[in-house]
Amino acid sequence: MARRRFFVDRISDGSAELRGEDARHLTRVLRVEPGQRFEISDNQHAFLAEILEARGDRVHFRVLEPLPAVPTPVVITLCASLVKFDRFEWMVEKATELGVHRILPVDAARTDKGLFEASVKRRERWQRIARESSQQSRRVTMPEILPAVRFDRCLTEAAAHRYFLDEADAPPLLREIPAERGDSVALLLGPEGGWTDTERAAALAANWQPVSLGPFVLRAETAAAALALTLNSWMQ
Repeated sequence: MARRRFFVDRISDGSAELRGEDARHLTRVLRVEPGQRFEISDNQHAFLAEILEARGDRVHFRVLEPLPAVPTPVVITLCASLVKFDRFEWMVEKATELGVHRILPVDAARTDKGLFEASVKRRERWQRIARESSQQSRRVTMPEILPAVRFDRCLTEAAAHRYFLDEADAPPLLREIPAERGDSVALLLGPEGGWTDTERAAALAANWQPVSLGPFVLRAETAAAALALTLNSWMQ
């Protein structure tokens, strides 16, 4: 059975502290004791560590050894049009599990009214979901959850390859995937109702490549998972 992994704020002089909810889970639910081993990450590197002390909302670790680095097939920025927040949370969770590096919420023309403004307060919750999902999936780094932006601003996002999911006669993603490991890729997903003609024209003018995932209409969160899984599987 794989060891549990936890993110710590920093590692200094071979030791680290875990505080808050994760620490309380270890002390009160798992009832850990000194000497037990877990994996920890400072959001840059992962290490094997053992517990020196565990009390209340504080767990003190001693670092034993670094863990092997996991190669990144492709660096993905998911530019996801805002949808109802329960579904957006699911998208954040699954995109994290599938290795997305950055998540950029986007306000599109057909985004439900009020979601853009409300996203400011939701961002902290999305970051917490990404942290929990990163620990569960044993990532070394957590994805960055960026502040929401308007559609026009999203089109300036830099990447070696930029694709927007479109149902209007777009070629299959598998035909357009980059051939090099480590490439940066931006994926732009539309809201419920899809893109307007104006948005589609603006994306094309900004040199975003339209792609499709097949003949069926997918929910935004399903499309996000399918895109990330397809890219990472292809580049293994």
